Amino acid sequence: MFLVFTLLLIAICLTVSGELLLKAGMNQVGEFSASVNVLWRTFTEWRVILGFGLIFSGALFWLGVISRVDLSFAYPMLALSYVVSMIPAYFFLNEQITANRVLGACIIIVGVIVITWRSG
Repeated sequence: MFLVFTLLLIAICLTVSGELLLKAGMNQVGEFSASVNVLWRTFTEWRVILGFGLIFSGALFWLGVISRVDLSFAYPMLALSYVVSMIPAYFFLNEQITANRVLGACIIIVGVIVITWRSG
């Protein structure tokens, strides 16, 4: 089970890093739309390209997780990415951490504990 949690942690870290880069890139590009100009700016922005690469890398580790445990066990644990993303979003994107977000993160943590709890 240690391997599963290690793969999951790596998948979450890579995915969260990728999402942070996507957000930083889109902050540079501006509002996304289907216009040719915006599409070109979006998909030539280095942060967006690197972000997608990191998300894809995280997906490879995720494959390692779901190949070893039930999806109904693994997928709820992926919600930890919401908890993990709050800290770098605060420091790197200047996003606020509100009481509601902290409460939501605590609820997610409790949910993951319940999912992973081994009964007798």
